[in-house]
Amino acid sequence: MAIDIRKPLKKVLPLLLKAQEENLNEADTIQRLIKVFVEVLGYDAMTEITAEKQIRDRYVDFAIKMDGVIRLLVEAKAAGITLRDRHIEQAERYAAEGNIRWVLLANGVMWNLYHLSFEEGIEYERVFSIDLTSNSIEQAAELLGLIHRRSIQSGQHETFWQRRAALSPESIGKALFAGEVLRFIRREIRKREGMLIDEEDLASAIHAMFSIETRERIGPARVLRKRKSRTAKRARKASVKAASVSTSDVPPTSREEEQGSER
Repeated sequence: MAIDIRKPLKKVLPLLLKAQEENLNEADTIQRLIKVFVEVLGYDAMTEITAEKQIRDRYVDFAIKMDGVIRLLVEAKAAGITLRDRHIEQAERYAAEGNIRWVLLANGVMWNLYHLSFEEGIEYERVFSIDLTSNSIEQAAELLGLIHRRSIQSGQHETFWQRRAALSPESIGKALFAGEVLRFIRREIRKREGMLIDEEDLASAIHAMFSIETRERIGPARVLRKRKSRTAKRARKASVKAASVSTSDVPPTSREEEQGSER
């Protein structure tokens, strides 16, 4: 169940907007961010919000720590600075050292949440981006609620991310270009249009329907065919071999008699 933070968020909003107007420095911005984490997002300032953290030579402004485990890294920028994805570079290196998959970049008015993966180097995906000067309080509260203490504790942020990943262009593209899906679409087109389309041509046509940005994320159009498992291949070979042995074991006279009786 989503956490409703509209009321406490409305209360601190003027303070955050004023910080941007006055172009507060990073240190003062951090103090306001911590105020949001305590008064809006429900964290304990003494036990769950840690000051600047270091792993080797990497630093991050502060972190959210629950049950002895760092759950979220927070990289702060001065209130007047426009946030860029490249601003999480320092935090992502820290995250990689500690295998921490969630990083928040914020200046008090803009809040960007990132999910990191480390399977092939360091890769990040922006989960949401909020601008309190343009987003409605309802929109902001719904998304910021994902990093509320109870949401983090119950894994709601993870569920949100998994759903978002499942509905991403890459995920949908893989589903659409699966061989069995393309064969189903071919059958439907044949029923309606009376023409059998080549799978490769169909994949290219579907690929062309997407925007340039989406095509770049999906990659080139190609039919994804299921590979037969080695176990299945061995079972098929064994079956063929057994049938061959069974036939060869029948004496020639017996086979001739069977053929004669068939005539």
